[in-house]
Amino acid sequence: MKVPSAKHETRHHRLTPLRVLRGLICLLVLLLTAFMMIVYCGFFSTVVMRLFSVHYSRKVTAFFFSSWLALWPFLFEKINKTKVIFSGDDVPARERVLLICNHRTEVDWMYLWDLALRKDSLGYIKYILKSSLMKLPVFGWSFQILEFIPVERKWEVDEAKMRQMLSKFKDPRDPLWLVLFPEGTDFTEQKCLRSQKYAAENGLPILKNLLLPKSKGFNACLEDLRSTLDAVYDVTIGYKHRCPSFLDNVFGVDPSEVHIHIRRVTLDDIPLSEREVTSWLMDTFQRKDQLLSNFNSEGYFPLHGAELSLSTVKCLINVMLVLVLTGAFTFLTFFSSIWFKIFVSLSCSYMVSATYLNIRPEPIFNFVFIHKQHQEVLAGKTSFDMTSSIIQMGSFMSGA
Repeated sequence: MKVPSAKHETRHHRLTPLRVLRGLICLLVLLLTAFMMIVYCGFFSTVVMRLFSVHYSRKVTAFFFSSWLALWPFLFEKINKTKVIFSGDDVPARERVLLICNHRTEVDWMYLWDLALRKDSLGYIKYILKSSLMKLPVFGWSFQILEFIPVERKWEVDEAKMRQMLSKFKDPRDPLWLVLFPEGTDFTEQKCLRSQKYAAENGLPILKNLLLPKSKGFNACLEDLRSTLDAVYDVTIGYKHRCPSFLDNVFGVDPSEVHIHIRRVTLDDIPLSEREVTSWLMDTFQRKDQLLSNFNSEGYFPLHGAELSLSTVKCLINVMLVLVLTGAFTFLTFFSSIWFKIFVSLSCSYMVSATYLNIRPEPIFNFVFIHKQHQEVLAGKTSFDMTSSIIQMGSFMSGA
């Protein structure tokens, strides 16, 4: 079955005043719920609880924020009626995985929430994303709370910060979905032409539907996390019939269908050396490019239909839970004691500074342990110095 060329496609839903109103209401609800969840639940889970345990802080954060993130798949699949079609290999629930994905448009990463929701891993998904997104009001605060890794897309600047963040993700008790877009930016025709020109000049594969992947970040993730990962997933996203923007999603005019193809790769199938990893990644993107070419001509990926639809009842229960919590927090903020207003002000101030400076509290016992070690070292040094003095005095007396 052939799919008409994207040039001849129109939006699958016309932008009407009703859709604009509905979209604005949805966006307002998403902003309000995000703000209240961050100020109350986020501050408690990522500051108060983290002072005692990073592991349990992440569990509580995942519980609350998976409920909020689940509002987005509800918007996409239940309100906008976008079909999300999965194909390829199955993804077991609650794994620790690294996902590499093509970057077709600005909202690719949001559709991975639809997959993570089905695998009970929505609260544990983390993205490596451009640092400018951390500056978004409210949403940037949530990215900080969920421990996204911001990058400047300059390896000499990003490496130290990225490896520091990766070192925090090694606890095997914590589920992890770490998402990386090796292309480094979203796909456009102009960027593709520049990528193809560079490939031709340097003897690299010429890709038609992708940009050449950058391997530094991918290799760093493998080096730091390989021993704690269950698998790597090669994820390919295709849109039918045109790529959506963020506002297309909000107003529900596009996309009509999102196709997500998944290929599971075991760690044993990925080489160890950086040069071989770079070669493996390039081969993987050649495979993805061919997969997308077939999708553009046929309208689907092979082995489709791998995941069930979202339960409408569960989605509605989750929406009601988030709205009830938001309503209670809103009441406390505006119609209760002035202490709640002070708390909200302080919480907002903290989130602004924590996001800007990339601050995350360390558990108290870590400081106690480090202080104890420091004292032991000092005590050992003092004991060593006293012993040395006694020996020297004894030698002097003997010599006398």
